[in-house]
Amino acid sequence: MFEQRPLDAAAADAEAAMLEFDGARAWLRSALADVVEPLGAEVWVLDPALEQIVLVRHPVRGLVPPGGKVEPGECPRDGAARELAEETGLRPRLLERPAAVTVRSFHPGLPATLSLSYAAIGDPEQPLIPEAGQPATWMRLDEGWDSCLPDDVLRVREYVKLLRSGSTAW
Repeated sequence: MFEQRPLDAAAADAEAAMLEFDGARAWLRSALADVVEPLGAEVWVLDPALEQIVLVRHPVRGLVPPGGKVEPGECPRDGAARELAEETGLRPRLLERPAAVTVRSFHPGLPATLSLSYAAIGDPEQPLIPEAGQPATWMRLDEGWDSCLPDDVLRVREYVKLLRSGSTAW
């Protein structure tokens, strides 16, 4: 079971997220009366021109942003940074405001849970050091990618539009 501190951090980041999908904030408010686990967290690593994103080829989900399960006692932001480093070797500073919050199931048969997406600006020249069996790559945002979460590319593009419009400071 998750401790209150990580749940408080998840709730605060969910409220601060620039984008909300799937009624995530209302879902979280009702879910907090129960046990919320596992929490999910990922990082949208974008190049400085906001034209590319780092993706990992997951054996079941296809191409997805680096991320995964938030460990017990871990805040979602810390979990996202840890997963990013484990899956790509990258350790960029995460942008202050979370990019998005959503509710989704990460595998058939698993219950829906809260997932927070954070963003970072990375250097495409920095080598990616992927986990064994999960290659990492830079993909252009104007191309689609093969994923069991087909809305992800549209959601990242919507976030990039907000960044380009100056709606948020990097």
